[in-house]
Amino acid sequence: MSEKPKSVYEQNKLLKRLRHETGRAINDFQMIEAGDKIMVCLSGGKDSFALLDILRQLQASAPVEFSLFAVNLDQKQPNFPAEVLPNYLKNIGIDFKIIEEDTYSIVKRVIPEGKTTCGLCSRLRRGILYRVAKEIGATKIALGHHRDDIIETLFLNLFYGGKLKAMPPKLVSDNGEHIVIRPLAYVKEKDLIRYAEIKQFPIIPCNLCGSQANLQRQAIKEMLQLWEKQHAGRIENIFSALQSVAPSHLLDRQLFDFNNMPNGGDILFDNEFSGSLKTPDTGKKIINILDSR
Repeated sequence: MSEKPKSVYEQNKLLKRLRHETGRAINDFQMIEAGDKIMVCLSGGKDSFALLDILRQLQASAPVEFSLFAVNLDQKQPNFPAEVLPNYLKNIGIDFKIIEEDTYSIVKRVIPEGKTTCGLCSRLRRGILYRVAKEIGATKIALGHHRDDIIETLFLNLFYGGKLKAMPPKLVSDNGEHIVIRPLAYVKEKDLIRYAEIKQFPIIPCNLCGSQANLQRQAIKEMLQLWEKQHAGRIENIFSALQSVAPSHLLDRQLFDFNNMPNGGDILFDNEFSGSLKTPDTGKKIINILDSR
């Protein structure tokens, strides 16, 4: 097999894998329903570009009809290339809106120099995006977080927050008005990196702030990369563990009633940690339809 056909073959395999994993997450967590208007939050990074691109492909072959609307929040960070995203979105022919809000100046004014800005920045951004979703009549808000983001968040909360908490694939906003979805929840970051190279997305570098939280996430990322290099399959096991939780074998009294223990001893809970690391094979019918194109 010559180099060129092999390259095309590998690219096709990658595309099929991305479509399959995205379709599987959408189906497993019932992220998309008939008639949904999905607001896709586009930051300019590889993840959100890939999310929009894959959703557009699935839209063409999905068993239900839904619409997509791209939104970018220009927070007025220094050196942000404001023309990149509008030009890209016009070229691919999708409805979009660019929101200009100078949250950068607010954050710099409120947060002392050297302190992490991510908390306030995130709250401001979230509030604006929720407002825009309501204005355009979006039924779902799609974010580009992937499998590695979810695992990194688990360890960030564990090491720095003292919580056993990751990043949910689907959630309802605090005010109950919005449903946030993460269709790339099963997708590996390395696949998104390769896909962005193939598609040549006009990536906007995410180096506009060097906050403490970002440095902590980078440290976690490097730790996980080292683990994967030294112990192949460890990251897969960690992600599988997030899908196979045994509340009776933790210490959260709100999650499990330790005061009213059932009879039968520890054997009752054996099925909670049977050692199987396979993801349940659910929803094949819809997945196959999504991948049929």
